[in-house]
Amino acid sequence: MKKQFVRDLKVGGKVVSFFVAKYKMLEDFRDKTKGQYLTVVLADRTGQILARAWEQGPELYKQFEKDEIIAVRGRVEEYLERPQVIIEKLRRAKPGEYSPQDFVPQTEQPVDRLWATLQETIAGLTNPHLKALIESLFADPAFVEGFRLAPASKALHHAYLGGLLEYVTEVIALAKTLIGLYPQLDGDLLLAGAILHDVGMVAGAKYEWEIDYTDEGRLLGHIVLGERRVAAAIQTIPDFPPELALRLQHLILSHHGRYEWGAVREPQTLEAAALHYLAETASQVNRFQQIIEGQWDTSKGWTEFDRTLGRSLYIGKPPEAAEAEMTAAASQPTTALSEIPPAQK
Repeated sequence: MKKQFVRDLKVGGKVVSFFVAKYKMLEDFRDKTKGQYLTVVLADRTGQILARAWEQGPELYKQFEKDEIIAVRGRVEEYLERPQVIIEKLRRAKPGEYSPQDFVPQTEQPVDRLWATLQETIAGLTNPHLKALIESLFADPAFVEGFRLAPASKALHHAYLGGLLEYVTEVIALAKTLIGLYPQLDGDLLLAGAILHDVGMVAGAKYEWEIDYTDEGRLLGHIVLGERRVAAAIQTIPDFPPELALRLQHLILSHHGRYEWGAVREPQTLEAAALHYLAETASQVNRFQQIIEGQWDTSKGWTEFDRTLGRSLYIGKPPEAAEAEMTAAASQPTTALSEIPPAQK
């Protein structure tokens, strides 16, 4: 089984473990008579790290494919003030040698703390109908387990185990701030929308080996699945106001904001507009964060081109480059104003 995770690797240490090969390429040595070396990005649920095999690069390149699990033996050295693995041996992993859960990314936030935040929010609702509705949904142990484990999306944002719960608590925090600024908002309705707007991901996502969509998620979409689940739950709550049901269901159907972004309806209430922009804020900040943190070569200052965004993101210059610029600037002579000759008439 997996002995080491990426986050456990320290400069000077040995490496004997399994990783996903997220990237592989043969590169020429500066002295081309030496042939080519292998560059690989090794990854697991805790992160990724750059690795290189200086010897037998072409032979090792043929032994595995991108996104396969490989067994790696080597050591950790420092390169540009960052750790990298020097591969001594590698091979394609065999079935049964590893656990798929070791390679599915998961939230770094304490799930129990996130869950407590959600429970506190539910307990604080004053609308008895919304409170009863949400409590009825979370009375189902299978639903609770799915809600705690599910990702918020396949790849765009919070795309890891526990991502849905993390994302929902972020939207809740943003909603509470907005409710304080805009008393015209129906606070309980907005918070209920924050909690329920993506419940369709519980049935719409699968994540046993890798994060993907279920057949229902692909054919119907998580928005439709979520609205159906909430609509069915509403029918079990005695005397649930039809107007409130309509407004809540509209929040779910419109939270993507635009038809081209997957919304069934565009926002047409104050709370729907608020929920869309709050959800968009949480998702986009996380999306940028994941792209930046997923850049394995931080010496470039920019991420690789992201096709979904249509642009690269600026990381900033690495500390050593910034320090060198500051040193160079400090060494440049300065000219006092008194030393500047007067302009010629």
